Amino acid sequence: MAEQKTQWDRNRSRRMKWWHEARFGMFVHWGLYSQLGRHEWVMNRERIPLKEYEKLARTWKPKERPAREWASLAKQAGMKYMVMTTKHHEGFCLWDTKQTNYNAMKCGPKRDLVREYVEACREFDLKIGFYYSLMDWHHPDGARCAKNEAARRRFTDFTQGCVRELCTNYGKIDVMWYDVSWPLRSPELWESSKMNAMVRELQPHIIINNRSQLPEDFGTPEEHIRAAEKGRAWEACMTFNGSWGWQPCPPEDWHSVRKVIEMLRTATAGGGNLLLNIGPKGDGSVPDEAAERLVPVGKWLKKFGEPVYGKVDRAEGIEGWLPTGRWTRKGNTGYYWVTRWPGEELVIGGMKSKLLSASFVQDGKPIKFRQTKDQLILRGLPKTSPDKIAEVTVLKLDFKTKPKQVLGTGCVVLCKR
Repeated sequence: MAEQKTQWDRNRSRRMKWWHEARFGMFVHWGLYSQLGRHEWVMNRERIPLKEYEKLARTWKPKERPAREWASLAKQAGMKYMVMTTKHHEGFCLWDTKQTNYNAMKCGPKRDLVREYVEACREFDLKIGFYYSLMDWHHPDGARCAKNEAARRRFTDFTQGCVRELCTNYGKIDVMWYDVSWPLRSPELWESSKMNAMVRELQPHIIINNRSQLPEDFGTPEEHIRAAEKGRAWEACMTFNGSWGWQPCPPEDWHSVRKVIEMLRTATAGGGNLLLNIGPKGDGSVPDEAAERLVPVGKWLKKFGEPVYGKVDRAEGIEGWLPTGRWTRKGNTGYYWVTRWPGEELVIGGMKSKLLSASFVQDGKPIKFRQTKDQLILRGLPKTSPDKIAEVTVLKLDFKTKPKQVLGTGCVVLCKR
């Protein structure tokens, strides 16, 4: 096992190359809870009795192949991969599993919803991720496994059986995304090393997140975008409106196009990814508010995607806050995302690296500039932002060396005594 882990660690950069360059993915939370429209934790938060909740498995009748709608939207949005909930905390399996009859093939849908999702991803050339909740409110041993060894054995066998099916039945899978390792308190009790070794034996190219209580390939900050320590891969998973599962809410609760673009910039600046969730309705339809925002984001990325996709570097040594915008970086190139257009002249203070050229990302048109000891002055700009989608225009600034900026909060001119 130790020798295998060393091998996985050695080939991590190769396995994760596509993921690092993809930057933007779609999270899909969909299950029985989607019929109720009151958040994916509705069974727990409302203390719905198990027998009553189980009735939802019989009444769930999704429309035909809704995953094509999700995948099409992901493609339009500039997303490169998807991660779908194959089993959430409620315990209902969306595939044709042999581990339990509480599944989409045996109950209301009478279809393998995971297979439909996989086929949609492949149709739209998207990498495929499986979310799997380790916590299970439906399994009889899901809670008592923490206090009873026989129950633990049964529940871990069930868990490994489910994961094995997911990694066996659908061809190549790109991401295994575990969630909530309650109630067992150690990776040894979960037998996570054994389980993940099985996953990699079945899917040698797969990447695995950190929620089986092992670090594995990448970290998963949730509902905040914060870079992991240097050298550690990370992906911020974010709701669109404060709920993972479908839940009606006012339009202002949904992230705006500008906000989604800023989340992408923040992730890019920290060398991480953004996994943005949509919560389809019970029938599988994408909420209108999600499509209304994601389609413009995709149009924006077609114009300004250069600083987002591919190999990026952390935006270190460059000021994290300026009144007119923010930075990302690739090598000696700094990309300045102008969110508050200043007019015909843009001044950036404190640049210590020599600027060689400046241009607009969307068309490569050069920008006139003058550089002094304390200021970089870009001139001859349009009076208003060239970007009419979100008023976020990205400027490409090529420096002689890695861009370095030194500012502070003190006075610019020191008084002489």
